[in-house]
Amino acid sequence: MNADTILELGRNALLITLLLSAPMLLSGMLIGLIISVFQSVTQIQEITLTFVPKILVVMVAFVLFLPWMIAVMLTYAKPLFGGFTNLIH
Repeated sequence: MNADTILELGRNALLITLLLSAPMLLSGMLIGLIISVFQSVTQIQEITLTFVPKILVVMVAFVLFLPWMIAVMLTYAKPLFGGFTNLIH
């Protein structure tokens, strides 16, 4: 295993992590923006108003994107585990 292989594996792992976390992060960020605009317009400055909708939206995004996330993870993991003997030589 040379340095190029290690760097490629690390880069791919970081890319997969970014791809898998993006739906939940983006949905949480979007609902946070919507709630903050609502709070600004109505002048309701309750800090706890943002937590429950964010948690619910992130959970819904997780459930909706779970099949895609599993497919992406399997696409990354199958060749990695299948070709493990090639990586160590």
